[in-house]
Amino acid sequence: MSELKIFYKDNEKIKIAKTLSALKQLDKHDIIWIDLLDVSDKTEDTLEGFLKIDIQEDEEMEEIEMSSRYIQTDDSIVANSNFLKEDFSIEPVNFIVKNNILVTTRDADLGSFNEMVKKMFVNARSFPSGYHVLVSLMETRVEKDADLIEDTTDLITKLSTEINATDHVDEEVLIQIKDLQEKITIIRQNIMDKQRVISNFLKCDLFPAELQPRLTMIIKDINSLFDYTRFGFDRLDYLQDTFLGLVNIEQNKIIKIFTVVNVIFLPPTLIASMYGMNFDFMPELHWTHGYLFSIGLMVVFTLFVLLIFRLKKWL
Repeated sequence: MSELKIFYKDNEKIKIAKTLSALKQLDKHDIIWIDLLDVSDKTEDTLEGFLKIDIQEDEEMEEIEMSSRYIQTDDSIVANSNFLKEDFSIEPVNFIVKNNILVTTRDADLGSFNEMVKKMFVNARSFPSGYHVLVSLMETRVEKDADLIEDTTDLITKLSTEINATDHVDEEVLIQIKDLQEKITIIRQNIMDKQRVISNFLKCDLFPAELQPRLTMIIKDINSLFDYTRFGFDRLDYLQDTFLGLVNIEQNKIIKIFTVVNVIFLPPTLIASMYGMNFDFMPELHWTHGYLFSIGLMVVFTLFVLLIFRLKKWL
């Protein structure tokens, strides 16, 4: 869904305009934030001419090199950062700040941006410039990442409980562990991306001095999230080892059953093979009770083996 939102100040209140024609009617000093959601190239070109900026293409936004992810000039900042969606897919977002106006470009709807809009309407005085909106957006995104880590931790705890509650293991458990490891990896990469961007913001002299403590706090929050992701990895490694241990135990039980069965049937097999020999002289060959004697001998030896297994506590 294509959407253009222009947030501007009007008597200490935040209002929204959704058409390009509004730009000509508004004073640039009143504009705080312009959000572009999957807009056309024509719309981007119009904004570039109006604000004298260069909106990056999708290929540039997805570059991983630091030179492509953060650019600072005398009067503007260009930064690219990845935002996670609920399905753990990655959506690149382009941020441009010039003349206290924030311009964001994205191709998908993001919960962080929706929450940001709510915050602006609830407390308009806290957003006098685009820099304040940008910092608040990053704070909101880090909070979202913390929620994702918490949800993933709950899934790990649930999986651990399921493994401990059952003696039966299957490959589905291993697949769940792998999926959780991938999710934590994606979250870790995402917050690492935020750490790099915020670190550059801290070094930037264009940011108002009042925002420096908030940027520092974001870095501290990100560092704490790293600890949580590391703890999640450790728990998943432990669960994986536990799963493999349970698999080995189950396999050993199966091998043990086969071993016991083989040992139990070994004496009867030996007796049957002895009486199956084709020798001319066998005393029991014409014995009336020879068949019953051989059967009884097999039963006695089988019970004897079972008794030994019981005494050794192998059964």
